[in-house]
Amino acid sequence: MDDIPEDLKLKDIEIGQKKSFEVVVTESMVDDFAKLSGDNNPLHMDENYAKSNNFKGRVCHGMLLASFFSRLAGMYIPGKNALYFSQSLKFQYPCFVNDRIEIHGEVIDKSLATKIITLKTTISKDKRQIVDGIGKVMVRD
Repeated sequence: MDDIPEDLKLKDIEIGQKKSFEVVVTESMVDDFAKLSGDNNPLHMDENYAKSNNFKGRVCHGMLLASFFSRLAGMYIPGKNALYFSQSLKFQYPCFVNDRIEIHGEVIDKSLATKIITLKTTISKDKRQIVDGIGKVMVRD
Protein backbone atom coordinates (compact mmCIF):
# COMPACT_ATOMS: atom_id res chain seq x y z
CA MET A 1 0.00 0.00 0.00
CA ASP A 2 1.25 3.47 -0.87
CA ASP A 3 1.38 5.58 2.31
CA ILE A 4 1.23 8.92 0.49
CA PRO A 5 -2.35 10.09 -0.05
CA GLU A 6 -3.51 11.51 -3.35
CA ASP A 7 -3.85 15.30 -3.47
CA LEU A 8 -6.95 15.67 -5.67
CA LYS A 9 -8.69 19.03 -5.77
CA LEU A 10 -12.41 19.34 -6.48
CA LYS A 11 -11.63 20.48 -10.03
CA ASP A 12 -9.60 17.28 -10.58
CA ILE A 13 -12.45 14.94 -9.67
CA GLU A 14 -14.79 13.72 -12.41
CA ILE A 15 -18.11 11.91 -12.22
CA GLY A 16 -17.40 8.29 -13.16
CA GLN A 17 -13.90 8.35 -11.64
CA LYS A 18 -13.15 5.01 -9.96
CA LYS A 19 -10.69 3.45 -7.57
CA SER A 20 -10.40 -0.14 -6.36
CA PHE A 21 -7.96 -1.97 -4.11
CA GLU A 22 -7.73 -5.38 -2.47
CA VAL A 23 -7.27 -6.40 1.15
CA VAL A 24 -6.89 -9.79 2.79
CA VAL A 25 -8.75 -9.70 6.11
CA THR A 26 -6.34 -11.22 8.61
CA GLU A 27 -6.91 -12.65 12.05
CA SER A 28 -4.82 -9.85 13.54
CA MET A 29 -7.03 -7.21 11.84
CA VAL A 30 -10.13 -8.74 13.43
CA ASP A 31 -8.40 -9.09 16.81
CA ASP A 32 -7.11 -5.50 16.70
CA PHE A 33 -10.51 -4.16 15.66
CA ALA A 34 -12.14 -6.01 18.55
CA LYS A 35 -9.64 -4.41 20.95
CA LEU A 36 -10.25 -0.94 19.51
CA SER A 37 -14.04 -1.19 19.31
CA GLY A 38 -14.68 -3.33 22.37
CA ASP A 39 -16.86 -5.64 20.23
CA ASN A 40 -15.83 -9.11 21.39
CA ASN A 41 -18.95 -10.87 20.18
CA PRO A 42 -18.10 -14.59 19.91
CA LEU A 43 -19.15 -14.64 16.23
CA HIS A 44 -16.05 -12.49 15.66
CA MET A 45 -13.72 -13.98 18.24
CA ASP A 46 -14.50 -17.70 18.67
CA GLU A 47 -14.04 -20.01 15.69
CA ASN A 48 -16.00 -22.86 17.25
CA TYR A 49 -18.89 -20.61 18.29
CA ALA A 50 -19.11 -19.12 14.80
CA LYS A 51 -19.10 -22.59 13.23
CA SER A 52 -21.79 -23.78 15.66
CA ASN A 53 -23.95 -20.90 14.35
CA ASN A 54 -23.73 -22.00 10.71
CA PHE A 55 -20.79 -19.81 9.65
CA LYS A 56 -17.64 -21.25 8.09
CA GLY A 57 -15.46 -19.47 10.64
CA ARG A 58 -14.92 -16.19 12.48
CA VAL A 59 -17.06 -13.43 10.99
CA CYS A 60 -15.32 -10.15 10.29
CA HIS A 61 -16.87 -7.10 12.00
CA GLY A 62 -19.00 -5.18 9.51
CA MET A 63 -17.56 -1.92 10.74
CA LEU A 64 -14.03 -3.19 10.10
CA LEU A 65 -15.08 -3.68 6.49
CA ALA A 66 -16.64 -0.21 6.43
CA SER A 67 -13.38 1.28 7.69
CA PHE A 68 -11.82 0.49 4.31
CA PHE A 69 -14.10 3.16 2.83
CA SER A 70 -12.13 5.60 4.99
CA ARG A 71 -8.96 4.45 3.18
CA LEU A 72 -10.77 4.88 -0.14
CA ALA A 73 -11.59 8.54 0.58
CA GLY A 74 -8.61 9.49 2.73
CA MET A 75 -5.96 7.98 0.49
CA TYR A 76 -7.40 7.93 -3.05
CA ILE A 77 -10.55 9.93 -3.87
CA PRO A 78 -9.81 12.72 -3.04
CA GLY A 79 -6.97 11.75 -0.69
CA LYS A 80 -5.45 14.22 1.73
CA ASN A 81 -8.17 16.83 1.05
CA ALA A 82 -10.94 14.48 2.24
CA LEU A 83 -13.28 15.15 5.13
CA TYR A 84 -15.88 12.38 5.48
CA PHE A 85 -19.38 13.81 5.70
CA SER A 86 -21.57 10.66 5.77
CA GLN A 87 -21.68 7.00 4.81
CA SER A 88 -24.62 4.63 4.42
CA LEU A 89 -24.01 0.90 4.74
CA LYS A 90 -25.85 -2.26 3.76
CA PHE A 91 -24.24 -5.54 4.80
CA GLN A 92 -25.37 -8.29 2.42
CA TYR A 93 -23.09 -11.27 3.04
CA PRO A 94 -20.50 -12.13 5.68
CA CYS A 95 -16.76 -11.82 5.36
CA PHE A 96 -14.47 -14.25 7.19
CA VAL A 97 -10.90 -14.22 8.42
CA ASN A 98 -8.50 -14.80 5.49
CA ASP A 99 -11.02 -13.66 2.85
CA ARG A 100 -9.66 -11.50 0.03
CA ILE A 101 -11.96 -8.54 -0.55
CA GLU A 102 -12.03 -5.78 -3.13
CA ILE A 103 -13.04 -2.26 -2.15
CA HIS A 104 -14.56 -0.12 -4.91
CA GLY A 105 -15.46 3.54 -5.10
CA GLU A 106 -17.01 5.52 -7.93
CA VAL A 107 -17.77 9.22 -8.00
CA ILE A 108 -21.48 9.53 -8.84
CA ASP A 109 -22.04 13.20 -8.01
CA LYS A 110 -20.07 16.38 -7.39
CA SER A 111 -21.36 19.65 -5.98
CA LEU A 112 -19.29 22.75 -6.58
CA ALA A 113 -21.54 24.71 -4.19
CA THR A 114 -21.00 22.43 -1.18
CA LYS A 115 -17.63 20.97 -2.27
CA ILE A 116 -19.04 17.49 -1.60
CA ILE A 117 -18.50 14.46 -3.81
CA THR A 118 -20.75 11.43 -3.60
CA LEU A 119 -19.14 8.01 -3.86
CA LYS A 120 -20.88 4.73 -4.61
CA THR A 121 -18.99 2.43 -2.26
CA THR A 122 -18.94 -1.36 -2.46
CA ILE A 123 -16.97 -4.29 -1.15
CA SER A 124 -16.97 -7.57 -3.02
CA LYS A 125 -15.65 -11.05 -2.36
CA ASP A 126 -15.34 -13.64 -5.12
CA LYS A 127 -17.17 -11.24 -7.47
CA ARG A 128 -20.15 -11.10 -5.08
CA GLN A 129 -21.05 -7.76 -3.50
CA ILE A 130 -21.01 -8.09 0.29
CA VAL A 131 -21.29 -4.42 1.39
CA ASP A 132 -22.61 -1.37 -0.38
CA GLY A 133 -23.45 2.19 0.42
CA ILE A 134 -23.15 5.84 -0.45
CA GLY A 135 -20.40 8.04 0.93
CA LYS A 136 -20.33 11.82 0.94
CA VAL A 137 -16.94 13.45 1.22
CA MET A 138 -16.14 17.14 1.48
CA VAL A 139 -13.14 18.13 -0.61
CA ARG A 140 -11.10 20.73 1.29
CA ASP A 141 -9.35 22.66 -1.48
